[in-house]
Amino acid sequence: MQEGKILAASHDGAYVIRMQGDVRLTLCTTIDEYFQHMYEDPQFASVWVDLCEAEGIDSTTLGLLAKLALEVKERFGFEPAIYSCDPGINRLLKSMGFQRLFDLHEEVCNDPEDISEIPAVDGSEQAVKEKVIEAHRVLMNLSDENRTRFKDLMGVLERG
Repeated sequence: MQEGKILAASHDGAYVIRMQGDVRLTLCTTIDEYFQHMYEDPQFASVWVDLCEAEGIDSTTLGLLAKLALEVKERFGFEPAIYSCDPGINRLLKSMGFQRLFDLHEEVCNDPEDISEIPAVDGSEQAVKEKVIEAHRVLMNLSDENRTRFKDLMGVLERG
């Protein structure tokens, strides 16, 4: 599997976030800081997430995406779009309840011309742990199934 990367493009407040390769918790600080940057843009008007080049997405990344959808809906009043071409990732998204959070498209999205990799942001071990816990709390609050799925992991994370 290819190491994960996060690419992004924006134009007049419209944002595209592309995840490539195997996207893991090591990118959680990069992802979260980019989302904060995006929310601070006074022109922010739309966001879509492109997962068509993602080979794998861990639960921390899924939690951060769920947090994105919830925050965009609360602060800006719309559902972000998510594009995914992989049947396995589509099943994963649906199993987590993402069809209630995102405008879900099982197709390739348009390719922005000016997309580029977001520089990786290193987080301290404690900061990463806090983001992992927060991401899993978001997922657990989406459904009873998710609460059961992540209960043991959260117990370990919160004790450690």
